[in-house]
Amino acid sequence: MSRIVPTLRPGAGVVTSRGDVHYVITEHGVAYLHGKTIRQRAEALINIAHPKFRAELTEYCEKAKFISTNREAVAALAL
Repeated sequence: MSRIVPTLRPGAGVVTSRGDVHYVITEHGVAYLHGKTIRQRAEALINIAHPKFRAELTEYCEKAKFISTNREAVAALAL
């Protein structure tokens, strides 16, 4: 189960706004999110998610138009 998810469950509580989050840290890296666009935030979070869940997160973000549908560009960010 990944802690980085594309949506929250219905009724899930939110204790802070996205503008207040500066860093997200996982065992796969650090994402600095402060001042970034939605696209940049999505890409940064995908890059620090567990590799098993990156394709699922990328697919969701593409469908939601948060990121480009160019998979090569997304894959290059992971390097």
